[in-house]
Amino acid sequence: MPEKITAEMRTEFGKGAARRIRRADKIPAVVYGHGNDPIHLTLPGHDTMMALKHGGANALLELDIDGDSQLALTKQVQVDPIRRVLEHIDFVAVRRGEKVTVDVPIHVSGEAAPETLVVTEQSTVQVEAEATNIPERIEVSVAGAEIGTQIHASDLVLPEGTTLLTDPQSLIVNVTQQQTAEQLESDLAEAEADAGIVHEEGEEPAETAEFGAAEGDAGEGEAPAEGDTAE
Repeated sequence: MPEKITAEMRTEFGKGAARRIRRADKIPAVVYGHGNDPIHLTLPGHDTMMALKHGGANALLELDIDGDSQLALTKQVQVDPIRRVLEHIDFVAVRRGEKVTVDVPIHVSGEAAPETLVVTEQSTVQVEAEATNIPERIEVSVAGAEIGTQIHASDLVLPEGTTLLTDPQSLIVNVTQQQTAEQLESDLAEAEADAGIVHEEGEEPAETAEFGAAEGDAGEGEAPAEGDTAE
C-alpha cells in the first residue's frame, strides 16, 4: 500500500522560495501527468524522506492535497551532494490499476563458487507493472555459481503481473574467473606497453616515488616563502 503524505499547495516559486521551504524542513515538489497542469506542492521533510526510503527507487505515495487523494509515482529526486538532504521531487500522477513503465534495480545475492568474480552487467531492468504493485527490486541468486555462468534478462524471475521490457538477451550478471595478482600485473604491464610507457631500470613506480618525496618533505620541513603565512 502506498504511504500517505499530507501535501500543501505551493504558490511561491523561485530559488528564494525553495530555500525558505527547505529551511522549514519541507520539500518542494511537482506532480505531472494525465494531461493536467503541473501541481506544485510542499511536502513534510521527514515523513517524505522516510516514505521514499521505504518505497525504493519507484516509491508510490498517496498525496492528500486539500482533502483530495492523488497517487504519485516518484520519477526524479534531487539530493544535495554535500548535506545529503532532499532538495526537490518530481512525481507522475497515476491511477489504481494503471500500468506504468519503470526501471527496477537488480539485487545480486548469494556466494558464487570459489575463485570467481561476479560482475553485474546491468544494475536495472525495465519492466511494465501496475502502479500499485511495482517490485522494489528483482533478486538474482548466484549461490554456488561456477565460472562461465551467465544470467540474462530472460532468466529473471519476475513477480506476477510484471512484464519484462528489457531485451531478453541482455546480459545481467556474468560470473568469470577471479584474477590473480600475477594476472593483474601482467595486464598492467601490457596496458603500459600499449601506451608506450617504458620504465627505466631501478625506476620506482610513480606512487612510491611520490610517497617517498612527501616523506622527505615532511621530515626536512621547507620554510614558507616570503609573504606566506601558516593557516
